[in-house]
Amino acid sequence: MSLRNMTIRMARFSTALLALGILLPAALSGCAAQGSAPDSSTGGTPSGTITVFAAASLKATFTELAHTFEAQHPGTKVTLSFAGSSDLAGQLSQGAPADVFASADTANMKKVQDAGLADGTPKEFATNTLAIAVPPGNPAGITSLQDLARPGIKLVTCARQVPCGAATAKVAQAAGLALSPVSEENAVTDVLGKVTSGEADAGLVYGTDIKAAGSSAKGIPFPEAGSAVNTYPIAGVATGRNKATAQAFLDLVTGPEGQKVLAAAGFGPPAQGAGSK
Repeated sequence: MSLRNMTIRMARFSTALLALGILLPAALSGCAAQGSAPDSSTGGTPSGTITVFAAASLKATFTELAHTFEAQHPGTKVTLSFAGSSDLAGQLSQGAPADVFASADTANMKKVQDAGLADGTPKEFATNTLAIAVPPGNPAGITSLQDLARPGIKLVTCARQVPCGAATAKVAQAAGLALSPVSEENAVTDVLGKVTSGEADAGLVYGTDIKAAGSSAKGIPFPEAGSAVNTYPIAGVATGRNKATAQAFLDLVTGPEGQKVLAAAGFGPPAQGAGSK
């Protein structure tokens, strides 16, 4: 090979190396930029859709808060799923997709925690107590918890595994009563539905449910209710895909605006300094 040819080949090789040296950093830079793009699932401005699993007793308040959240964060959508807390916890353990879980008691939240499905430490955001719901006019003449044990009274309660059912068992035990419901429901809203439709003489539900029912039901408070105060915790779901938006919704519920909506519905505040239980 002549000296001239060798010189030409060396010049071409140097040019190729120079071009590679310019293009490679640019390509790497482009990959890095792509990898660091904001992801609504890990941080940044809330966007996209989240699915919220919430106890049936939260239907009115969470529906209002979902509308507020979507108005505050254009481009977001909150899909709500309401049911008994035990049913929702079971659905989560079976792989149902959700981003937020709000339970009507700490026991069902603990099931979710024990399954490794709670994202971080649940935060308690409200309390609730039972009251007796009767149809308008109170045809059975119910005036106290003891009246629910009278022969012939058609009483409807929540099933024991549901938070309102566990609370019912607790207040009955505290009062020394043996209640014999004609039906046990899986959600507190179903109990109230039996009362408002006239299928039951009375039902044990939360005071907030009676308030939300308006003129469809009458509420009768009873002192024994104080022996079973339900605490409501909320947490993100570990398998949720939209972490940032889920956290923003949690912040709304537990913040001043959410607490105002809950208080207006009759919920009590969480215990001072409450956290996970």
